[in-house]
Amino acid sequence: MARFVYEAKTSPKDVIKGTLVADNKSAAIQKIGRMGYYLLSLEEEAEALNRSQSHRSFFSEKISIKDITDFTRQLSDLLEAGITIAKALDILHNQTPNKRLKKIILDIRDFCVSGNPLSDALSRHPMVFSNLYISMVRSGETGGMLDSILKRLSDFNEKQLDIQTKIRTALAYPILMTVVGFTTIIILITFVMPKMTVMFSDFGQALPIPTQILMGISGIIQNYWLVLILFFAGITMTIMKIYNTPHGKLAIDRLKLNSPVMGPLIKKVEIARFTRTLATLLDNGVPILGALQIVLETVGNGIIREEIEKAAAAVKEGSSLAEGLGGSRSIPPAVMSMIAIGEEGGHVEKSLLKVAHSYERESDEAIKIMMSLIEPLLILTLGIVVGFIVISMLLPIFEMNFLVR
Repeated sequence: MARFVYEAKTSPKDVIKGTLVADNKSAAIQKIGRMGYYLLSLEEEAEALNRSQSHRSFFSEKISIKDITDFTRQLSDLLEAGITIAKALDILHNQTPNKRLKKIILDIRDFCVSGNPLSDALSRHPMVFSNLYISMVRSGETGGMLDSILKRLSDFNEKQLDIQTKIRTALAYPILMTVVGFTTIIILITFVMPKMTVMFSDFGQALPIPTQILMGISGIIQNYWLVLILFFAGITMTIMKIYNTPHGKLAIDRLKLNSPVMGPLIKKVEIARFTRTLATLLDNGVPILGALQIVLETVGNGIIREEIEKAAAAVKEGSSLAEGLGGSRSIPPAVMSMIAIGEEGGHVEKSLLKVAHSYERESDEAIKIMMSLIEPLLILTLGIVVGFIVISMLLPIFEMNFLVR
C-alpha cells in the first residue's frame, strides 16, 4: 500500500487536491474514477515530498541533522520497549514538531503497515535519509537487532553534529568581527570621509599623502560602487561556476588541502569522518566493498575521495584496505599501519575507531590553535586599517593647528 497525491476536476470549473491510499498507481486511478472525478495529476506522496525538498525556498522549514538524530534515538527507545514499528512511527508522527518531517514519518508508517521493511520505506526519501543510514537499518533488520542499530546510528549522528557545531562555533566570532570591521570601514570611507573632504577643500592647502590616498579610495567607492558590486559578484559567480565543474572542484579541493592553516584541519576532519563511518558500517555487518562505496558519499574533499575510490578498486581486486590506501598522499602512514594491524588481527573496525577517536581529538586541538591564530591576526589587520583611516582624517587637522600657531 502507498499514499498518493492527486489533483482532479469535480466539475468543469472546480478542481480539488487530495490524498488516498492504494496498492499501486493503477488502483489509485480506478479509485478516483469510481469517485466520479476527472483525474488531472497523480503521484506518490514520497515523490512529491522529495521534489518539494529539492526545490524548497530559503525560508521553508528544513530537516536538520538534529531532527534526524532525535527521530532515530526516539525510534530506538520505542522499539527497545517492545512497541511495534507502526505504533512507534505513529507516536513519533504525533510528537514531532517539524511539519515536513511529520509528513515523511506518516509516509514511512503507511509503507511499513503495508508489509514493507523500514529500510525500503526510508529509501523513498533519499533527500532526508542517506545511503549510510538506510544500509545500517537494512543490516539491523537482517540481523534482528534494529533497535541497537538505530541507537548506534543516533550516536554516530550526534558525533558528526558535535564536530559541525564546534567548527561553526569556532568560526562565528571571527566572522562577526570581520562583518563589523568591514561595515565600520565602509561607513568611515563613504559617509564620514566625504564630509571631511569638503572641509579640507575650503582651506585650499596641500593635503598629506595618506589623506589623499584615502580620499581617492573614498571617491572610487562613491562613484563606482555599482561597478565594484558587479565586479565582486562576477568573481564570486565565476568561482562558484568553476567549483561546480569536476576539474574545478578538484583544483579548489587540492588548494584547500595544501593551504597552511586550513589544510591540516581538513585532513584531520575528513580522516576522522572516513574511519568512523567505515568502522560503524563494518561493525554492523556491511561488506567492505559496499561500506567503501557508502563512505565515499560522506567524504567532502574530492582529492581524498579519489584516493578512497582507488583503494576501493584495489580491495575489489583482492588487496587489503591498507594496501589500497598505500598510494594516498592525504592519509598518513600511521593510519595505514593501524588499519593493517587491525586487518591482520581480524578486528579492523576497532582499529578504525581508535584512529577516529585520535583524529577527532586532534581536530578539536587544531580548531583551537587555528582560532588562537586567526583572532589576533584579524584584530591586528582591522586595527591597522581603521588606524590608517583615522590618522588620514586627523593629519590635516593637526597640520592646520600647527599653521595657526
